[in-house]
Amino acid sequence: MATLVLDNGAYWAKIGYSQEKVSVIPNCQFRSKTSRLKTFTANQLDEIKDPSGLFYILPFQKGYLVNWDVQRKVWDHLFGKEMFKVQFADTSIVITEPYFNFTSIQESMNEILFEEYQFQSALRINTGSLGAHHYFHTKPSELCCLVVDSGFSFTHIVPYCRSKKLKEGIRRINVGGKLLTNHLKEIISYRQLHVMDETYVINQVKEDVCYVSQQFYKDMEIAQMKGEENALMRDYVLPDFSSIKKGFCKPREEMVLSGKYKTGEQILRLANERFAVPEMLFHPSDIGIQEMGIPEAIVHSVQSLPEEMQPHFYQNIVLTGGNSLFAGYRERLEAELRSLVPAHLPVSVFLPENPVCYSWEGGKLLAHSPDYEEMVVMREDYEENGHIVCEEKFDI
Repeated sequence: MATLVLDNGAYWAKIGYSQEKVSVIPNCQFRSKTSRLKTFTANQLDEIKDPSGLFYILPFQKGYLVNWDVQRKVWDHLFGKEMFKVQFADTSIVITEPYFNFTSIQESMNEILFEEYQFQSALRINTGSLGAHHYFHTKPSELCCLVVDSGFSFTHIVPYCRSKKLKEGIRRINVGGKLLTNHLKEIISYRQLHVMDETYVINQVKEDVCYVSQQFYKDMEIAQMKGEENALMRDYVLPDFSSIKKGFCKPREEMVLSGKYKTGEQILRLANERFAVPEMLFHPSDIGIQEMGIPEAIVHSVQSLPEEMQPHFYQNIVLTGGNSLFAGYRERLEAELRSLVPAHLPVSVFLPENPVCYSWEGGKLLAHSPDYEEMVVMREDYEENGHIVCEEKFDI
């Protein structure tokens, strides 16, 4: 019997059999400006010749799965003969869902997995639970960990003790990768070039040039300097999708600091945008979102838990999700936590090698663990008793 692990994120779907490697695939459909009528699904993105003005059709809105038609098409593509060739009758699936998911969404998912696809068995679980499982697997001596999962729609902070989540300590900040990209689009459009339709290109810009500043005001001063002194300024060459397929950062020595480029490429000049955008993870109030930043939310979460457990959480903070890839993110988080946490408690923040696939790897480990058979719901059981079996079995 095969087990398929699907970490179904709002932007990336991380999918693979538990014996194999993971594939990271866009969990959405696209329409391109050039071929208006054709819809591209998931990794067909690579077939689009000109991704400028690319239009995203996302199954997730504000972190919850609301557009089932799109999600079905993506899954049909993933499970179908072009990709994973799933034999549903003898495949078990581990699939992730957001915290505090709505019952209606859970029931729709049960129906689709068991009635439409007819998987032999299924396990619905939170992404963080898989991340925590992975962490406890690598550090068996630890009893507690705090998963900070910063993804496309949200940042969640979730304490786990002996792989059970402590619901009273869960915190959610409504800042994720989508917001950061949209904010960067807005500042660039306001300051230099209208890019409101270029989500795909600007997302690439964000991933290539943004970083988390260690000293925000100091960097702000450097970013205002002229010419050579401005060590933070970067020139980003935008793709034209004929000769330049993918945007890139101009090397420092090739930058023309005053005047125009002779080469005719389209250039974005970025200075304080590079660190002002990821700064929103630490200070959402900068753009009028009245919420705590990640460090405060971590402290707020831990302080709501039993006092004797608190030191263990501060020592086992795990960073997952795509925003963890920003340069300087872990260091800044550790430094800010250090100033907020009582001095006698050690603080340790762990950034996995691949934070995007960390939870998927946890799902893979879970699929091989002896308890796995106990956790899943079999199709026969579902057909006999309906949604109630899933409600009882899955700790959601």
